[in-house]
Amino acid sequence: MHDNIRITRRAFAQAGLAIPAVLAAPSLLRAQPKPEKSKVSLAVGGKAGFYYLPLTLAEQLGYFKAEGLDVEISDFAGGARALQAVVGGSADVCSGAFEHTVNLQSKNQYFQAFVLQGRAPQIAMGVSVKAMPDYKGLADLKGRKIGVSAPGSSTNMMANLLLSRVGLKPSDVSFIGVGTSAGALAALRSGQIDAISNIDPVMTMLEQKGDVRIVSDTRTLKGTQDVFGGPMPAACLYAPQEFVQRNPGTCQALANAIVHALKWLQTAGPSDIIKTVPETYLLGDRALYLAAFGKVRESFALDGLIPDDGAKTAVKVLASFDPSVKADKIDLARAYTNEFARRAKDKYKA
Repeated sequence: MHDNIRITRRAFAQAGLAIPAVLAAPSLLRAQPKPEKSKVSLAVGGKAGFYYLPLTLAEQLGYFKAEGLDVEISDFAGGARALQAVVGGSADVCSGAFEHTVNLQSKNQYFQAFVLQGRAPQIAMGVSVKAMPDYKGLADLKGRKIGVSAPGSSTNMMANLLLSRVGLKPSDVSFIGVGTSAGALAALRSGQIDAISNIDPVMTMLEQKGDVRIVSDTRTLKGTQDVFGGPMPAACLYAPQEFVQRNPGTCQALANAIVHALKWLQTAGPSDIIKTVPETYLLGDRALYLAAFGKVRESFALDGLIPDDGAKTAVKVLASFDPSVKADKIDLARAYTNEFARRAKDKYKA
């Protein structure tokens, strides 16, 4: 999910190529295709987390409606569950982690991301201060219970990556799905889990109350670079490639709404956020919610474009700990497209 991030010459050149076409045909921007489907079912895993804030804003600020869409959002415990809804056909589009498109392709299932919400994963890993007071390093997690949003989700993948770096396999620990809100707080505080890999505001709440010691952090661009060795695209909207090809107008409308929300987010103050998100998202602590927002603010995408070097980082990282992902077999052109985000960026001057 890139101010500080190097733009590759290729990406720069590609962006440049789009400019003459836009100048030559400004009418194209005004006449964007109408949605083929005005009613869209969208699955998300952990909507109350900051990871999906652009989606919530697009919904709450009426941006989907403004694009002619009636979007029905179903919230699941984690990204892997939301993905199952799309694979099973009960949802059209998934709001989830970019790396799912790579994972799916390694299983010969082609899903394409078409607008980016986050340019850093916003996932932090913390160890329970109460359960592991003598914690020295990640190797100490062997045999322990680790809470993740849902098994197979990006929070689980991040934990797998970190464990692999100290020689531990996923089977050396027990992963427990705890969601991304009040249930996650309760699981850690009641001792059901010894460590947790999760998103904000949950992680900031646990950290500030002294419940966890943070041992790995991708809530900032620098932290993301440190953990992954490059930019790492995070939350995005993705759908089966066939859906994207058959419904370009619908995907354009969805991308427009998300980029509109990203544009709003660039100048929004803390009070604007509090006024816009549902009260339940604050988890009963407005001050800590705002502290968490301050921590992750730079991790939101600016214009919805998925960076080429970030997509390559995702493939490299997944291949480093998941033997089923063969880096040389992944066709990134099928994993994402910036065609819709580019048009949305032009429309909203993001």
